[in-house]
Amino acid sequence: MNLTLITGIVASVFSALSLVPQLIKLIKEKKAGDISVAMLVILFIGLSLWTYYGVLNKDWIIIISNSFSLIINGLIVVFTLKYKEK
Repeated sequence: MNLTLITGIVASVFSALSLVPQLIKLIKEKKAGDISVAMLVILFIGLSLWTYYGVLNKDWIIIISNSFSLIINGLIVVFTLKYKEK
């Protein structure tokens, strides 16, 4: 493996894992008052486009990391809507 590939893999892993702490906090506290649904929707669109870009280029690093991020982001949206104060 060359340095470029390793850098891409490490960047993808960290980007994909960046949403996990928010998901854990949301599930533990059962409060979503300070989470922006608009930001989550914009992020979801961006991640979807990155995943599609990865598919078009047959780039498995981009496909896997952004698909994982899409799942985590989707869970955050679900729990945000569930716990959002009315």
